[in-house]
Amino acid sequence: MTVACLTVTRHFAILTEMPNFDKKHAMNSADNLRNSIIDKLLTISNKDYLAALYQLVEKSTAGSDVVKLSEEQMLMLEMSDKDIENGKLISQDQLDKKDLQSIKEL
Repeated sequence: MTVACLTVTRHFAILTEMPNFDKKHAMNSADNLRNSIIDKLLTISNKDYLAALYQLVEKSTAGSDVVKLSEEQMLMLEMSDKDIENGKLISQDQLDKKDLQSIKEL
């Protein structure tokens, strides 16, 4: 795994540890979406349509694409790591309030 992948994985792990993150809901949403897609696929009988869907899914398998990050992106991730280590975190509610305040000041 590259440093960038490890950093993104670490950030996701930290996000899931935050009090407002609902792991169960996120997993249920993914499971529900997957099941809904499967249910719809079971109703399709057009072979060409199914073949096209299969190619789409086969070409876009999660994790198969490696994203090359720029030096600037790597620097931003490192800075983010330092912020997390130093407890410089903000909740989504606080961020939303700051965004609204910034918009009002325009």
